[in-house]
Amino acid sequence: MFYVALTGGIASGKSTVCRLLEEKGAHLLDSDLLAREVVRRGTPAWREIVDHFGREILTPEGEIDRAKLGKIVFSHPEEREFLNRVTHPRIFQLMGERLKELEEGTGGEGVVILDIPLLVEAGAGNLFHLNLVVDAPEEEQVRRLVEDRGLSPEEAWARIRSQASREERLRCADLVITNDGSLEKLRREVDRAWEEIELRSRAGDGKGRRGG
Repeated sequence: MFYVALTGGIASGKSTVCRLLEEKGAHLLDSDLLAREVVRRGTPAWREIVDHFGREILTPEGEIDRAKLGKIVFSHPEEREFLNRVTHPRIFQLMGERLKELEEGTGGEGVVILDIPLLVEAGAGNLFHLNLVVDAPEEEQVRRLVEDRGLSPEEAWARIRSQASREERLRCADLVITNDGSLEKLRREVDRAWEEIELRSRAGDGKGRRGG
């Protein structure tokens, strides 16, 4: 299998790109869904997080309230570092397990897109055959966060600045999809990237190895 790590800043359009790549036949593994799984109520990560932040970050059902926790960690870098230390190793362990299941189920054929928003922050840029970065101007990210997610401009900038910089992501990129216009323009960008991914996959051209 050929493993492509897809990353990008918040509100850069990663989810849309993943959907378009799935339509082309790629397998998708979403690290955000894995992150939700590793912090489910009663898991070891859940207990560590609740012990550290207190039960006020929980929903009435006892699950972690991501919005409440997000307000804390996006405002306090040391708390974000703690959360990453608790969750990142478990997310990558679970990712490895799911990739093994996928390999067994497909006979090891095809392209796998791993949606990893914090690829650079996790230091995982060399684990995969190819790194695909979805890039958008920061001003466009802010606009989307304000208009689509209801954040204030200050909250939007805080979330952007809590992540790796645009320049850091672009430095780790093997391919870049620019998302600064219409959906039709984005489709053309995805078409171009998919052609390159297929070409490299057939040639066995990749700098990394399977994740996990």
